[in-house]
Amino acid sequence: MTQLSVCIVTKNEENNIKDCLETVKWADEIVIVDSESTDQTVEIARQYTNKILVTPYKGCGSQKQQALAMATYKWALILDADERLTKELQQEIQHTLQNPNHDAYSIPFQTYYCGKAIRFGDWYNEQHIRLINKDKNIIVPRVVHFRINTLGSVGKLKNKILHYSFPTLDKVIEKMNSYSTCGAQHKLQQKKTAGLLTAIAHGIFTFLRGYILRLGFLDGKEGLVLAISNAEGSYYKYLKLSYFFTGPKT
Repeated sequence: MTQLSVCIVTKNEENNIKDCLETVKWADEIVIVDSESTDQTVEIARQYTNKILVTPYKGCGSQKQQALAMATYKWALILDADERLTKELQQEIQHTLQNPNHDAYSIPFQTYYCGKAIRFGDWYNEQHIRLINKDKNIIVPRVVHFRINTLGSVGKLKNKILHYSFPTLDKVIEKMNSYSTCGAQHKLQQKKTAGLLTAIAHGIFTFLRGYILRLGFLDGKEGLVLAISNAEGSYYKYLKLSYFFTGPKT
C-alpha cells in the first residue's frame, strides 16, 4: 500500500484530538500543527506522534500548508481535530491507496449539530477533497475554510468523515463569532465592501436558502436553529466588513 501522512491542525482540542487520532493511528505518519494550545492538546497528541509543530495561528489555509510541508509521504489525508474516520472509510482509504487511480479524492461528510446528524439544509450532500497526492494539489491559504486546488483528476470515496464541529450552543456562538470575523477579513483582502443593508440581505438569504430551499426544516428543531445561526454568521460577517471599512459610528 502507498504510504500515507495524516495532517491535522489543532488549537485547544483536548476534548476532540484523542478520538480523532484513534481513527488514523494506522497511518504511516501523523503530522500536527498546533496553534499554541493552552490546554492538553499537545500532550495528548504526543501519545500518537512526535511530529508536532507549535506555531502562532496564521489562518486555516496557512496552518494546513505547514502541516502538508512537514509530511514525509507523497499521499496525505487532511483532517481537523473534530473529525473522525468511520471504520468503513479507513478500509476504503487503505484499499484505494493500494492502486490510486486519481490525484485527489473527495470524501462525503456527516456533520453533527448539537448532537443531531444533519441531513438537509446547507450541509446536504456535503463533501470535500481531503485525500491528496502532494505533487498534484495546492492548499489555498485562506483565513477561514481552506480550499484545495487540484492539478489532476479527482475521484470520490463512498464512506464518510464524521464531523462534530458544533457540540453545544456555546460552541455554535463561539465559532459563529470567530468565523464571521475571519470571513470579513477574507472579504477585506478581496477588496469587497459592504453596508448594513448588504448584511441584512445576506442574513435573510442565508436563512431562506438553508431552511426553505434546501429543506432544512426536515431536520426539525436543530434544522431551524442551524439555519438561524448560519444566517447570523452571514449577517455579522458583512456587518463586520462594513466596520472594517468605515469604523463604528459615534
